[in-house]
Amino acid sequence: GPTCVLGIDLGTTSVKAALVTGTERGLALAQSCSRETQAHSDSLGAAPQGMEQDVQKIIRALNECLAALPQQQLQQVTHIGISGQMHGVVFWKSDQGCRWSEGGTGPAFEADQVSPLVTWQDGRCSPAFLTALPLPQSHVSLATGFGCATVFWYLKNSPDFLKAYDAAGTIQDYVVAMLCDLKKPLMSVQNAASWGYFNCRSKSWNSDILKKSGFPVHLLPEVRDPGSIAGRTSCAWHGIPKGAKVGIALGDFQCSVYSCLTERTDAVLNISTSAQLTISMPLGFQPPEAPDPSSAVTYFPYFNGDYLAVAASLNGGNVLATFVGMVAQWAQELGFQVQESAIYPRIIQAALAQKHSKLSVHPTVFGERHLPELLASVSSIGASELSLGHVTRALCRGLVENLCSLFPVQHLQDMGVRRVLGSGSALARNEVLRQEVERIFPFPVVYGKDVDAAVGAAMVM
Repeated sequence: GPTCVLGIDLGTTSVKAALVTGTERGLALAQSCSRETQAHSDSLGAAPQGMEQDVQKIIRALNECLAALPQQQLQQVTHIGISGQMHGVVFWKSDQGCRWSEGGTGPAFEADQVSPLVTWQDGRCSPAFLTALPLPQSHVSLATGFGCATVFWYLKNSPDFLKAYDAAGTIQDYVVAMLCDLKKPLMSVQNAASWGYFNCRSKSWNSDILKKSGFPVHLLPEVRDPGSIAGRTSCAWHGIPKGAKVGIALGDFQCSVYSCLTERTDAVLNISTSAQLTISMPLGFQPPEAPDPSSAVTYFPYFNGDYLAVAASLNGGNVLATFVGMVAQWAQELGFQVQESAIYPRIIQAALAQKHSKLSVHPTVFGERHLPELLASVSSIGASELSLGHVTRALCRGLVENLCSLFPVQHLQDMGVRRVLGSGSALARNEVLRQEVERIFPFPVVYGKDVDAAVGAAMVM
């Protein structure tokens, strides 16, 4: 049979896997699977600003995902592409990072001597803390939730914590290191840029700047170009043969874009846990030497030396999840027990019945990286527009309008954009959000699938 490529995306809330096969018309999605991680864990050292996840639960969800895919096709996998949430950091012991055991679908590994994953949503680094850190030599502004900033926080607040580990990376770098039995983790330029203190022009860490501040530079992975091979599977894995090629781990956002972007006149709108609006920069573009701290647009390294101009909002599906959680909590306080999973489809249905709402919701519950103190607000509240449908409709519209405030539609038109490609789980599952996208953007809108990042990771291979 035809060879298969396995794409994996280790997301903030779920793990997705996609089997992609070659056909006469090009690559095609053969099978896919998704499992929620339910990995949120209490951040004891940095509460309440900390945001951590249990790596063992993430790997358990990954194993469940692969066990659900057809064994016959997994046995034909020759290449594995892996993407995941950027900025975050996990620490491990290089020779004790996992335990391999025999399962129902063949050998699999579980996390062992591994720290919690401190995610991109982590807020432990205050603006004052970040200002006191050395200035990076990078085109990317440093923010809380960035891997190097988190290491600096541990260095100041819990130095003994770092002594227990000799390796670090994003969650996707960790999985690649375990599959290939890497003694020293590897990291793509995409993930390195997301950590801060990385110069994309020289493709190197700001080692001298970091050493002067006592930063444990031995924890920094070696960096290679996205699309390169990190190694081969050191043993069979869920039926995938030993020796399958594993790509260096990639950024989930770049992979989402890669799965759908075909023309330079396309803009990609991604709404999953967070939200991004992006366009390709012209060939040969190089980002400025230093960032503009007040700008909402950042330049992400893409593939083959290209860059994406990205308005990256911290507010996406996580805002809708917060709203659903609030509704559930209110119901509980009133003496009713309602599952959050039951609330979501009902608020969508209620909003579909309300085509318009004068309510204005500014949905920045989580602030923005360039304006961390910016919080949410609601205005134009009228007595006739207080139903769940009105509020949900206004909230969905506010999420899209917030992105457009970061990257104005007029600017997209000036850059020659002719079409918007929609991707991400929140957009795939929410018809109201899609309606608001189509109402606000003056371009045709085409939608992708819920497993875009996993498919993109496979396509890169």
